[in-house]
Amino acid sequence: MDETLDEPPTSAVFLDSYHFSQVIFNNVEKFYVPGGDITCCYTLTQNITPRRKDWVGIFRVGWKTTREYYTFMWAPLPSDLSSDSVVNQQINFRAYYLPKDDEYYQFCYVDQEGMVRGASVPFQFRAETEDDILVVTTQGEVEEIEQQNKDLLKENKELKENCLCLQKQNLGLQEQLQLAQEKMKELEGEVCFLQTGNLELRRAQELQAGEMSSAQMNLAAVREENEKLGKENQELQKGLESLRSSCEKLELEANFLKEGNKQLMEQDGCRERELQQLKERNQEVSSEKEQLESRLKTTLDHMDLLQHQTQDLTKELEEKNHLFQILQWKKDETDEENLRLRQKNNELLMSLAESPDYSARVAVPPARVPAQAPGSATLVFGNPYFESPETSAENMPSVKKCHLCGEVFPDDMGPHQYEDHLRSHLLNCPYCDETFEESNRQVYNDHMYCHSLE
Repeated sequence: MDETLDEPPTSAVFLDSYHFSQVIFNNVEKFYVPGGDITCCYTLTQNITPRRKDWVGIFRVGWKTTREYYTFMWAPLPSDLSSDSVVNQQINFRAYYLPKDDEYYQFCYVDQEGMVRGASVPFQFRAETEDDILVVTTQGEVEEIEQQNKDLLKENKELKENCLCLQKQNLGLQEQLQLAQEKMKELEGEVCFLQTGNLELRRAQELQAGEMSSAQMNLAAVREENEKLGKENQELQKGLESLRSSCEKLELEANFLKEGNKQLMEQDGCRERELQQLKERNQEVSSEKEQLESRLKTTLDHMDLLQHQTQDLTKELEEKNHLFQILQWKKDETDEENLRLRQKNNELLMSLAESPDYSARVAVPPARVPAQAPGSATLVFGNPYFESPETSAENMPSVKKCHLCGEVFPDDMGPHQYEDHLRSHLLNCPYCDETFEESNRQVYNDHMYCHSLE
């Protein structure tokens, strides 16, 4: 037992995940006498590639993982690893390391990854209890017994051939099941990828809606400021008109004063001083007029600038509305594609539930050896691998499941009831007949707010 100094590679994977048909144990006795060495014979099929860390262990019946071994021996490598034919091997277990109780045990072949690739029928370690009895038989009885032995050997050979055929069929079914599982994983990966893209589009739509609302608020503020400036412009125009009228009056008065000046030039110096005061007043009015004209020009320039800004904001708002319509169209396409994929996934689940491969996988897990009927009595200590059909039927999963809330429905539920349940999760827009999920109520509220602005 020098080879057992190192711990063998084990795994925490449960019993249902193993494949027991890749290694076949031969000539396993019903019981072994305690205190003696035992020889374990097994056959490596073409479906397994032996490796250096493979080992054969003795497990108590009822084990769950490969960590529950009682003792083990390293499996020797075949002399020709490149051969594709079956290889017969054997290992000797010394009596010192064998169990001392009379519980049921079995041989298991475990690869270097800790996965079980083969298991034997159960056996016990106990002494032979039958007493030696002298039996006297006639020659006819001996010939009859020999004929029965030949018939039994022939029947045993046929049963072995049937067993090999069933094992080959089991391997083919396992390969088909594995391909179906891989296809299912690929479909699940595609669904996850599409769901991730849908979430990203929704986030982009929410950001776009926020930017659009802020732009609308800015536009409203600009409109208010534009209205204020328009009112100020009207007031300034009224003031300008009053100034123009006063200016005309002053010009008329100035003309009148000029004419009067001609007449008053002949008058005394007092009238000349009065005329000089009138000229100074005229100059003040002219300067005030120039100031009002410059202020009016500044106001008009500011109004032109505001009009340009309003046009730019209006153009930007139209571009964002166009971008919003494009994003909304892409979202609709994504929702339709999502719905088609969900329908396709439901059809695949229903077809998988109706296929015989799926029923075989649920009824007889790959980790178990094909069992005989309960009425057969070929095993002395019973068949530990038999499983009733009722237990397998209880493990059959339900196909109808709501993809929005995760609620599972019975198989006899009608399609109309299932559709009514799905509609209860949806929010319909009364303006454009667009549909939103209940979880996206904020998007629905933003959508309704956009309709209220139109």
